[in-house]
Amino acid sequence: MSWVHVGIALASILVAIAITKELGERYAWVNRKIIHFSIVPAILMMYLGLIEAKIFSAFAFAFAISQLSSHVLKRELEWFQIPGNYGEVFFALSAGVISLLFNPKYATALLSVMAVSDGVTGVIRFFYFRKKGIDVKLKKHWTGSLGFFLTSLVIALVFLNTTTLVRIAWALILTLAEYQPWLDDNLAVPLAGGILSLFL
Repeated sequence: MSWVHVGIALASILVAIAITKELGERYAWVNRKIIHFSIVPAILMMYLGLIEAKIFSAFAFAFAISQLSSHVLKRELEWFQIPGNYGEVFFALSAGVISLLFNPKYATALLSVMAVSDGVTGVIRFFYFRKKGIDVKLKKHWTGSLGFFLTSLVIALVFLNTTTLVRIAWALILTLAEYQPWLDDNLAVPLAGGILSLFL
């Protein structure tokens, strides 16, 4: 492992945070997804063995604690944190747990769904509802779910060593886990992915 790779991964996230700060609070829901996307270099470097899983996990937990502290102290970073919504905290916590629990290939698949598929669905929904003049907060729509399913299917095709039918089922179940309204999707998707890992 090289700390240069850790630095590159960390820089990607910090640059995304800086960019989203410039976009401002109006785009908070999109900004959250941009930050999701920004962990992709770290995920891929962990997959390639350039970053150790325990280092990836440590940074994920550190981000979770930092973001939770902002909520507890009522000093949310308003351009991507929303009072009362802990999704970004759950996202970082889940990333830390996934990187430790699963083998690199499966962890990469599940983390990529959380980062890319969830990011895609959030952006699609934001602009769909914005065009309709509807407040985007916590809205679900089939257009975003379709984006989630298609991207997670591509991820399954790349990283899962199983049949096409199982890959489709994996992507569909994770899509349903993201869409359901009872549990934050940043917890529901990893939980569903963890259960599915028992059958792969």
